[in-house]
Formats: sequence, C-alpha cells, structure tokens
Amino acid sequence: MWKGTFKLGGEVVEVVVDGNQLLFYDTSSQMTTTLEGLKFSKAGVLIEFPDLKNNKEWKEIAINRLKEHIKSIPIEEHKLNYVKAELIKHGYVPMFKQRAGFRPKKFEDEK
Repeated sequence: MWKGTFKLGGEVVEVVVDGNQLLFYDTSSQMTTTLEGLKFSKAGVLIEFPDLKNNKEWKEIAINRLKEHIKSIPIEEHKLNYVKAELIKHGYVPMFKQRAGFRPKKFEDEK
C-alpha cells in the first residue's frame, strides 16, 4: 500500500493505492471517496476518450476505462506515480509519498 499527499491551494488531498483500488481523502472536509465519487468534467473526459462524445453513459465508461488502466499497472508505486502525473496536470503539487509502515518522503522529480 502506498499513500501520496498533494496540495492545491489550501487544500490537502491524500491518495491511497491499495492493490487495484484508489482512495481519495480530502483532509479539510475529512471525506474519503473512490473513483466513482470523484467529479469528472465531460470536456476533460472527451480529451482522453473522444469516442464518448455522444454517449449518455460517458462517465461510467470513463471510470471503467480508468479502473482497467490502473489494473494494468503492475506495481503500486507506479500506480501512485500515474495518479501524481494526472494530478499535476490539474495544478496539484506533489508533497510526500509513503509506503505502508515506512516514513513519508518527498516525491522525487522523475525524468
């Protein structure tokens, strides 16, 4: 299990990768959610999946595709790095990552 801590303005969000499951924890509201509970912008989904333009179930299909992509990444730390890359695109600043049972450390700049 890996946990990543990210900051956007005054908001701190923690992402937990446990096997193929992603959990998102907002420290300000103390709310935890899975992928299904996240807000998805149709415009953002269409950038990744243009074939969903006229599909009424675009959100469910996008979530399922994202879940399948997460499952295809074999190592939990790499899954966290994928989430990090996606959150950076939306202005989040990566702060720390932590493997279960170990001390947190700063995200390195992977090049």
